[in-house]
Amino acid sequence: MKFSDFRNIDRNNIASWPQGVKVTACVLLFGLLLLAGWWYSIKEQQETLEQKQGEEKRLRDDFKLKEAKVVNLERLKQQLEDMCERLDQLKRELPSKTEMPKLLIDISQSALTAGLESQLFKPGAETVQEGFYAEKPIQLRMVGSYHQFGSFISAVAALERVVILTMHDVSLKPTDAKAAGQLTLEGTVKTYHYVDDAETDGKVKEKKGCIDESGPAKSPASPPATPTTPAKGAA
Repeated sequence: MKFSDFRNIDRNNIASWPQGVKVTACVLLFGLLLLAGWWYSIKEQQETLEQKQGEEKRLRDDFKLKEAKVVNLERLKQQLEDMCERLDQLKRELPSKTEMPKLLIDISQSALTAGLESQLFKPGAETVQEGFYAEKPIQLRMVGSYHQFGSFISAVAALERVVILTMHDVSLKPTDAKAAGQLTLEGTVKTYHYVDDAETDGKVKEKKGCIDESGPAKSPASPPATPTTPAKGAA
């Protein structure tokens, strides 16, 4: 078979091709088919390989994360237990439900002792929040000087229990032009106390710490930290 045999072939009449050209063409065609099949197979396997590699990386990362959690599990449990004990301690520093009537009297008496004129002091119905604490609104209107209000805040801060007063829709403005230096405080404040099982009919069960058999429990929310008149006393 010579090179001239390829130059003189009739592309429209394959039957007239020399035997050597036919064999060569068949070999080339077969080789191209094999190459195409190999490429298609390799490409599909390559995509599968990349997919498996990505899955392997994800599983490795997931394993490392879980391994780190397992390694630190006991330490994290201890930290959580410490935090829960601290939370329970802070909760106990709030007044209880049975102490609320006396606390309200003490707050009202503190205003009178400071020289404030208490024109309105009306406690409302309390509501339990988050199964952890209850808030009790108090509508009030007091008249006095700036220093008298300061003395009132100091007196509340000196009460036996930790008292948190948060202000809602409260206004402080001059009483009138004739009463120089006199201010009127009017609005609603809220005070808080912790709740126990008896108050929630057993719906909220108090536990030692925050960890039970089902795992760590969600820590309850703290009373709102809006503009406050905090009073810190001895527990």
